[in-house]
Amino acid sequence: MSNTPARIAIAFHSGFGHTGKQAEAVAAGAASVPGAVAELVPLDELTEDVWERLAAADAIVFGAPTYMGSPSSVFKRFAEESVRAWVDNLAWRDKIAAGFTNSKAMSGDKLNSLVDLAVFAAQHGMIWVGLDIYPGWAESTASIEDLNRLGSWLGAMAQSDADLSAEKAPPATDLRTAHALGVRVATVTQRHLRGALAA
Repeated sequence: MSNTPARIAIAFHSGFGHTGKQAEAVAAGAASVPGAVAELVPLDELTEDVWERLAAADAIVFGAPTYMGSPSSVFKRFAEESVRAWVDNLAWRDKIAAGFTNSKAMSGDKLNSLVDLAVFAAQHGMIWVGLDIYPGWAESTASIEDLNRLGSWLGAMAQSDADLSAEKAPPATDLRTAHALGVRVATVTQRHLRGALAA
């Protein structure tokens, strides 16, 4: 078995810093898995370095805020420009993929953003990984502090009150959920890489 670490890239846009906090939590979760390394890849400027870092990754976790029911325009520009990898014989084929999003509303149609991210990954031939956590805050005795309090499985969701800065939102429970997604992605990526070596 190779001693090369599993490389997890968190490719994200954050408009006001809240989704950036989510990205940091995903990265921390991935990096907490022995034998995995994680790096943040902001998408504000699509330099050659960005594309090279994504090409070198074994997994890419996509993140964007939900604006008007879909990922931000900055993320959409990245998605469209990623055709450079798509036309290169699906260069991201068989990489592990996952996603996360944040909005000010409890729902905010965040599911639509995660669907967009999953379809985007599918068009690149990637393998999507969702959350494996039961819904939190779903019974009378449950708590807002539960993991997956927003009840999402396609990816990690977070909610940030519009009048709170990124220093105060999203709440810790949503960041713990993002951390759990990072752990899952790193674990699945390692299994995937071991299987590829054995094939």
